[in-house]
Amino acid sequence: MNGEPHGKLVIGSAQSLTDYRLLPLIEYMCWRYPSVQISLHSRNTQANLASVREGRLDCTFFIGSIEPREGLETTVLCPEPLIMVAGPTHALTRRSVITEDELRGSTLIRAENGASYYEQFEQALGLQDNESRSPVLALDSIDAAKRAVASGLGISLVPEVTVAAELADGRLCRLPWVPPFRVYTQFAWRQDNSTNPSVTALVSAAAQVVSEQVAAPA
Repeated sequence: MNGEPHGKLVIGSAQSLTDYRLLPLIEYMCWRYPSVQISLHSRNTQANLASVREGRLDCTFFIGSIEPREGLETTVLCPEPLIMVAGPTHALTRRSVITEDELRGSTLIRAENGASYYEQFEQALGLQDNESRSPVLALDSIDAAKRAVASGLGISLVPEVTVAAELADGRLCRLPWVPPFRVYTQFAWRQDNSTNPSVTALVSAAAQVVSEQVAAPA
């Protein structure tokens, strides 16, 4: 029994990953390892990573750049493409090219407060210290942000996987702008927790489930 996955596994995740990537993984783990009790908490990336370091979480899923993270082991599960979206009536949808000035002048809707890719976006456009920037509407919810964008309140940078249905039916439009950085869905756990059988099983299952998602036709 000691070598088999069992006991409680407390997992952190970004909300977008919980809703659009992890539910099939949790279902797989529940069927494959019924002795593992899973508790999943959706919070911002930095809070989750800190909680893993402090031992309050066993592991976490997050979206971010590939870089060393002190005290943690990480594995990359897949690239996570980001796209800028707007509602079909937004003025920027009529442009074939969008400049950084136009982005700076648009209301930005944040779907996930604390997401590292927003920080990278703001750094890339020089928005952090720009007093004349347009307002930011922080909703901390992917679904609320999608509704706000669809109604024309602003634009939002989101993982493409979260808006596939809305792009397909025309409720949202992809804007012709590509972020100057790349991010990845990753899994992190504390270095001294590497021999935990439940964590090891989750790493293996996550790699399998996410790879199948990415390979599946849209």
